Amino acid sequence: MDDATSGRDLKFRALAKDLRQEISAGRWEPGAKLPTEKELMAQRELSLTTVRRALDELADDGLIVRRQGSGSYVSTEFRPGAGAMRTIGVLVPSATEYYPRVLAGVESALSGASARMVLACYHYDAVEEERDMASLLASGIDGLIAVPDLLSAPNMQEKIESLFDLPVPVVMLERRDFEARISDRSEYVCTDHAGGAYDAVRHLRALGHERIGLVCRHPNHTGNWVVQGYKDAVRDLALPALPIDTAPASEWSLERAEAAVHLLRKSRTTAALVFGDREAAWIEAAARRAGVQIPDDLALVAYDDESAAYADIPLTAVSPPKHELGRLAAETLLQRVHGNDENVVHQITLRPPLVIRDSCGASESTRAIKEEV
Repeated sequence: MDDATSGRDLKFRALAKDLRQEISAGRWEPGAKLPTEKELMAQRELSLTTVRRALDELADDGLIVRRQGSGSYVSTEFRPGAGAMRTIGVLVPSATEYYPRVLAGVESALSGASARMVLACYHYDAVEEERDMASLLASGIDGLIAVPDLLSAPNMQEKIESLFDLPVPVVMLERRDFEARISDRSEYVCTDHAGGAYDAVRHLRALGHERIGLVCRHPNHTGNWVVQGYKDAVRDLALPALPIDTAPASEWSLERAEAAVHLLRKSRTTAALVFGDREAAWIEAAARRAGVQIPDDLALVAYDDESAAYADIPLTAVSPPKHELGRLAAETLLQRVHGNDENVVHQITLRPPLVIRDSCGASESTRAIKEEV
């Protein structure tokens, strides 16, 4: 959140929430007139701009009707107990790359439930994450969908527990305890990234490859699970253990891709899983410069499917169900906000599909491989 505007935003949202709750509790009956703008300014010690923004928001929600020269009135169609519009906070590390389709899924579920979203993006900065969390809570949100940074936390489990000690319901999105402790009662909606990586390796093995490598963006929340799924598949399929090439996202470039291709060739790799699809496209380009033919000499599967279809050789890709993740996270949180399923702990994982394209050498007819994985 921008510091110059967050204070004003918090005040008008807090006032709007208070008025919603008071109307819902029956303080003013349908058709009743609310206090005037000046009265609200004096009662709440707020500016005229803040009061007007709060009333405009309630009018946009259909909760009140504003009559010029007369004042603001509770809608005659409102019935106490019917439930006021909920405000859901969403905290993400980035509003680009992975998350636009996730956020679209959140918005679709919230709009269908007459709830609104307040978005905060902390740009992978721990200080900004803490500040945005405090700002969202102070704004009067009814619940929180969070994509917290667990890797930089001194104690991952303590940070998860602190989230679920907040005064509002919380659902984590694409985050969970990597140790998968049986004692963990946090609520989350996540992609089964380990399962997706496992299925990718199994697909490549079904195409006849035995020396299957992994090139992975790491350290990374998703990368941790991709490495685990890859290792499990190598073990279960009795494949040779090859060096895993890892590097942070900040170090990736065409030159870094050339080094990855060199390592794959050195280990006599014939197929590789690459996290993510941008890195896989770079490896395609680096392979071409090195005289390595895709997929004849090196079959590739990308993990993630943002731009995989647009690579020079369209990339077979593990495709996390992003819109569905966002939708389920919002629906799960709304269940909590409305007090439903209070004794049920929601821990939801979705196994991502494998989208077959040209980079692994599989033709259209091999789409039946999905039945095997």
